[in-house]
Amino acid sequence: MRKIKSHFFISLDGVVEAPNEWHFPYFNDEMGAAVGAGFGGADAVLMGRVLYDEWAAYWPQNADQPFGDVINDIKKYVVSNRLRTAEWNNTEIISGDVAGRLAELKAQDGGDIAMSGSPTTVRWLLREGLLDELNLLVHPLAVGGGLARLFPPDEPAIPLELLRSEAFQTGVLNLSYGPAAPAG
Repeated sequence: MRKIKSHFFISLDGVVEAPNEWHFPYFNDEMGAAVGAGFGGADAVLMGRVLYDEWAAYWPQNADQPFGDVINDIKKYVVSNRLRTAEWNNTEIISGDVAGRLAELKAQDGGDIAMSGSPTTVRWLLREGLLDELNLLVHPLAVGGGLARLFPPDEPAIPLELLRSEAFQTGVLNLSYGPAAPAG
């Protein structure tokens, strides 16, 4: 059975938006290895429409950059009820019964389905019981206001359990969580 595993660069105050503005001073070989491992067992990527729009506009024209060859060739699933066509190579739109279709994909043979970004989709997957791992690279800084957080204040509580943890030399914490076992 395949697993859906999400990966985020995140600040201490929960910011996941625009990591290109705050994350690079903390990037080192340890983080590079963690990011590579996150996609190492995957044969597909899942994303929401907003991330798809951003990446589909960027990666096909930047295939020569690191990660370009990976993301352009890998199977991509986009969760969207608005998107009607997907021109980016190897992309399938998932709409309608999204939970049912994702459950079908998870039941198939194959590698993991990785995610990078798409916080709205990740929150929905957690509520639906479809996300198997939430991997966070927690950066030792508070970014401040104005940017999107992984869990906004109005989000319902979602119990998780720690699967793995590691501290990098830069102070970044590499944390992996999974759904908490039901109480009782």
